[in-house]
Amino acid sequence: MSKLRIVVHLTNATVSAHELMLHSHLSSSHSIFPKRISLFSSQPLWVSSRRLSVLSVMDNSKSNPAKEMPAGFDATMLEEYASTSKLLQEFTDIPTIDKAWTFKSDDGNAEDGSHAMFSISQPNTLANKRKKSILSSHILQKNSNSITFQWAPFPIEVTGVSAMVPSPSGTKLLIIRNPEDGSPTHFEIWGPSDVKDDFVVAQSVHGSVYTDGWFEGISWNSDETAVAYVAEEPNPPKPTFNNFGFKTEGTTEKECCSWKGQGDWAEDWGETYFGKRRPTLFVIDINSGEIRAVEGVGNTLSVGQVVWAPSTEGQQYLVFVGWLSSDRKLGMKYCYNRPCFLYAVEAPSFKSKDSLTSRNSAEDLLIVNLTLGISSAFFPRFSPDGKCLIFLSAKSSVDSGAHSATDSLHKIDWPSDGKLGSNLKVVDVVPVVMCPEDGCFPGLYGAKFLSDPWLSDGHTIILSSVWCSVQAILSVNISSGRVSRISPNSSNFSWDVLALDGDNIIAICSSVIDVPQIKYGSLINKTPTDAQWNWLEVFGPITKCYENVKSLMSSPQISTLKIPVRNSPENLTGGASKPFEAIFVSSKSKMPNGQEPMIVILHGGPHSVSLSSFSKSLAFLSSLGYSLLIVNYRGSLGFGEEALQSLPGNVGSQDVNDVLTAIDYVIDKGLADPSKIAVLGGSHGGFLTTHLIGQAPDRFVAAAARNPVCNLALMVGTSDIPDWCFFEAYGSEGKALFTESPSSEHLAFFHSKSPISHISKVKTPTLFLLGAKDLRVPVSNGLQYARALKEKGVETKVIVFPEDVHGIERPQSDFESFLNIGVWFKKYCR
Repeated sequence: MSKLRIVVHLTNATVSAHELMLHSHLSSSHSIFPKRISLFSSQPLWVSSRRLSVLSVMDNSKSNPAKEMPAGFDATMLEEYASTSKLLQEFTDIPTIDKAWTFKSDDGNAEDGSHAMFSISQPNTLANKRKKSILSSHILQKNSNSITFQWAPFPIEVTGVSAMVPSPSGTKLLIIRNPEDGSPTHFEIWGPSDVKDDFVVAQSVHGSVYTDGWFEGISWNSDETAVAYVAEEPNPPKPTFNNFGFKTEGTTEKECCSWKGQGDWAEDWGETYFGKRRPTLFVIDINSGEIRAVEGVGNTLSVGQVVWAPSTEGQQYLVFVGWLSSDRKLGMKYCYNRPCFLYAVEAPSFKSKDSLTSRNSAEDLLIVNLTLGISSAFFPRFSPDGKCLIFLSAKSSVDSGAHSATDSLHKIDWPSDGKLGSNLKVVDVVPVVMCPEDGCFPGLYGAKFLSDPWLSDGHTIILSSVWCSVQAILSVNISSGRVSRISPNSSNFSWDVLALDGDNIIAICSSVIDVPQIKYGSLINKTPTDAQWNWLEVFGPITKCYENVKSLMSSPQISTLKIPVRNSPENLTGGASKPFEAIFVSSKSKMPNGQEPMIVILHGGPHSVSLSSFSKSLAFLSSLGYSLLIVNYRGSLGFGEEALQSLPGNVGSQDVNDVLTAIDYVIDKGLADPSKIAVLGGSHGGFLTTHLIGQAPDRFVAAAARNPVCNLALMVGTSDIPDWCFFEAYGSEGKALFTESPSSEHLAFFHSKSPISHISKVKTPTLFLLGAKDLRVPVSNGLQYARALKEKGVETKVIVFPEDVHGIERPQSDFESFLNIGVWFKKYCR
């Protein structure tokens, strides 16, 4: 059977199965909002494309006896790929819980419990998309030691939906459908039994609504008559040409006889935002469908994260985050060192058509910068009583130049009379932690707020944050600044809050090799200084997986290692001198000599972190028989600001030494075979991977690098974040040195800091996985290094994914990427 025919048969099998499910009408008493066949289709919670594939191949095996061998394959390799891909598919099919919402019972009676709605996703490798679905549950809690989730019998697949946002009362649901082909955006308002309205928004009004999690801001007002949101500004006019040349404005030529030019190129916000137009603020009246752009913001700001301020004396403000849209926009994704401020502007009124023209524009359209004295402010949230505005800040990132660093939490007392000015005082609630004491709160990292993070006391918020190598759930008293870790104190499991159910918490808990489980937390002691939480396990169908996967994941053991710093210079700060951490996952089975082949896993950033939460890809590699050493070298998030800031200026040396120290640590403990160590990393983790095989060429039997930084001298002129190259190479002085035209001295220094400067020593077989549309570390970086290895005669394999960006996250690309990593390491680690 030819490869082409297999693909065709698989697709047909999937379509026919999907059609059968579409025609199956399922109803559930637990569904909060109605089902409509064009919006939702009933599906099993997790559908195995692998099973459909096997059936399809078997059904067509007789009609296609010929078999084509893929280029570079032999029969043994085909068998290896087949067996490995079968296992990988079982891990791929495990669903992911993305979001959750809770709703009060219809009559508001607490004894009737509440409802929860979970958003679930699962890769569909055949369609190369993520399949999204909704599963509902009725929550009944008799006491703090008993909880029952009554699940709907089936999830409901959500198709073509970009965002779902319930109203504050839970009686309405906003569904947004962004266009994929230049067609209009749809705003659907759903009620308990049907679709109330479907508003079609033409591209001339605005482009796609931002649903990226950063610029994204979709907010209902308190009386649920309007929604504020962020969308792309309308397309600017393009020059038009016809058979006679340039088409002037007054020409009456038909469109079919003309064509559009490109016009002036406009900067965008880089990686994942290529071609996206400026984020702009709009408000829609959900009764009439009328849409108005918010006036007073101007064209110099990119906006995001909008919320409604409390209404005071007839005035209604919108509060949002604003980034200056200068002629040069540096990459935004994963880069919190871009200055941003909170602004307030009066919301448009839909009560009178003449309301906008009758206002005094000089006074009423005034935009107010609420956080002028601080260089970063984002994720604004108002307290339930409307008296306090809280927000997070990445001022450590902005002020230092690090793309990510320790966050801080602040508040502003909101004026009761609604009179805003530059005299508003920003109060520190949770400051930046420089050097945490052992076991104590290390600071806020990667935190973000729920849409409603408040407990009923009105001054306590619940959020998730990185705590060393785990994610923990924290409570923060906004009045006192007291931070409490309320999830269980385990070094092996990470916790993430999904939603609040009154004063209770719905969360997920997982480890690298334990699939996420839903947990329900109840506050059993409400004393301000000693609040205690009881966590109950919630049994349900969401995180089911194959029995084979369960069996494979039952044997490995996970532990967090504290690695002492080796050969540290005398001028290190206290935080940078403390031990760093590595997560060690033992293999599923012991080798005869007690030592196992090991893969060293290295995160990117470098100011990121590898958490102990579940990872399908790492669990898959563990199931192949490897132990995993997941290193959080100094410079990672979660260990205090001093440790983080010790790395800039020392990349390629300090981080490399930390990784080698961690490897020696586990070898000395008898946990790894020094002759069977492989290394895997992406982005800055790829920078470390290629550095390691050059600086320690005899330590690794195989390597794999995903979109690696191999040559800073090449990257600085092609990346969307050239400032990153200066800061990480030069350290604190790099921010001031940054220029778009680096000198020959700069380029020479960048080269000396790069893996390519050690390429003459490399002999490790290396696999490269590259995204052709990567704007962060353009594909030329990996290709140059791979070609140099081939020139040296080092065994090298390169896979380029034509449509992928930096993350290589498209389902087919992610699958093929880790399939090849698994096979590559098997080849050299046996």
